[in-house]
Amino acid sequence: MSGDTIAAISTPIGEGGIGIVRLSGPDAIEIAHRLFRSPRGVDIRGVPTHTIHYGHVLFNGETIDEVLLSVMRAPGTYTREDVVEINCHGGIVAVRLVL
Repeated sequence: MSGDTIAAISTPIGEGGIGIVRLSGPDAIEIAHRLFRSPRGVDIRGVPTHTIHYGHVLFNGETIDEVLLSVMRAPGTYTREDVVEINCHGGIVAVRLVL
């Protein structure tokens, strides 16, 4: 699977205040860039590693959820790959929509 970018729900299924979707791999930041919009116009492709950004995940121009997005660049991550974590509202509906 080397070279693949994966996305998965990282929090348990069920009720909770926060849900996390994690992307890991060479295209993680680019994929997140296509989905994420910051009200301040932050382009996450150029942000420093290990930073958190407020914004919205969009699908077809519509807001899916209000989120905090963490960008962690290789090789300074557990997997030694680029990693993006999207912290959204909890519960299976919001998390699945973000995924």
